[in-house]
Amino acid sequence: MSTGCSQSPSTLYQGLTAVHSTISWSASFYPQPWMNWQRRSTLGLAIDFPTLNVLGFVCYTISTCSFLYSPTIRAQYAARHPASPEPTVRLNDVAFGVHATIMVLLIYSQFFKWPWYFKVSSRQRASGPVLGIVGGSLVAIAAVAILVLRRAGWQQHDPLDWAWLDVIYTLGYVKLTCTFVKYIPQAWVNYKRKSTQGWSILQILFDLTGGILSLLQLVIDASLQGDWSGITGNPLKLGLSNISIAFDVIFIVQHYLLYPGHADLSIEAEDDSEQPLLAH
Repeated sequence: MSTGCSQSPSTLYQGLTAVHSTISWSASFYPQPWMNWQRRSTLGLAIDFPTLNVLGFVCYTISTCSFLYSPTIRAQYAARHPASPEPTVRLNDVAFGVHATIMVLLIYSQFFKWPWYFKVSSRQRASGPVLGIVGGSLVAIAAVAILVLRRAGWQQHDPLDWAWLDVIYTLGYVKLTCTFVKYIPQAWVNYKRKSTQGWSILQILFDLTGGILSLLQLVIDASLQGDWSGITGNPLKLGLSNISIAFDVIFIVQHYLLYPGHADLSIEAEDDSEQPLLAH
């Protein structure tokens, strides 16, 4: 006898994948601030990383909330993707974004004297190019929003023209940019110091697991809809997963193969290594 609450294996697997990816990604935010707390220091962590994380996850949270809760954004998405009108953004994506925003703000705050009083290098400050990315991203978002207002005003009539959906997509591309760039300074810090001391590998292992499961969830969502354009219709989630996985592999190679030791570096050496890395 069948019941009304029975689920197909694909749907059940989809739900389990979504939950596990959210748990893994959410867990990845705890090892680094805990390591900083234990060491009473942020040395070994490139400040460009949390700087871009703050901007990126604020944009990510606004984007996912809009796809899930905004009737205007959902209607415009459906008009542009008639074969699969339902956005592949789920409640777990919103929950992850809100939680991630809180955690990256916490990590960023550890570079300030109050209330942590951690050891922070005098050279641990955001580099010029990273500040340029932050400023340029805000200008780009504002420019697209102004263009939409001038073309359509607050009342959107043609979703195929410039629409508020394009502003949300811009937020997504800012998040992708932050995700790609934020890893480069940290990879360079590890290379220059020939050590991953001060950089939690546990967060990378959680992040890799979450990235793989998130990518799998996106594929399952598209397959259940019977339209693979649902994957490209959510470029934020697709790009975020692939970029994260690629850099996670780099960090794993650095930690376990290239620099497996945890040398007790002097404060002077660590202080020198924290020079802004993208300044040149």
